[in-house]
Amino acid sequence: MTFLKNGGESKVKPTAEKKKKLKQKLSECLKRNKAVARPLAETIKRVNEIVRGWINYFRIGMMKQFMEEFGAWLRHKIRVIVIKQWKTPKTIYRNLSYLNQKNKNGFDHEAIYKVANTRLGWYRQSGMNVVNFIISPDMLENKIKDGAGLLNPLNYYLRNVGI
Repeated sequence: MTFLKNGGESKVKPTAEKKKKLKQKLSECLKRNKAVARPLAETIKRVNEIVRGWINYFRIGMMKQFMEEFGAWLRHKIRVIVIKQWKTPKTIYRNLSYLNQKNKNGFDHEAIYKVANTRLGWYRQSGMNVVNFIISPDMLENKIKDGAGLLNPLNYYLRNVGI
């Protein structure tokens, strides 16, 4: 922890080294060659355990901004795994179209077709707006098979700190 003086108040926050170590640990768990081979629910449960443990350990620290950025990074990594598990452009198109209709996102077939057939890598492909809106944070938190929803780090942190 790093200690800070804010006026007459003392505050603490996790060091940059500990934040980097958390991302490295999750990156190891979310490596595409390992995470794609496992069921998504199992991967999400493991990620949730790691994130909960880290937040509970450092919860007395100020880390609201880091939790926002970290949550966005984590959701992006999960989207990469989802897209890669779908493998072929045909399956990606079919699944994105289904989710688009089901959640009434309003994307046309041409936009979904472009995403499914892009030659960009998995990471860039899953960062496109179409994918970000169709596989939304709300969907990742609630609607994964086998009852495993991705933990929103910011909400979990704020709930435990009592802000």
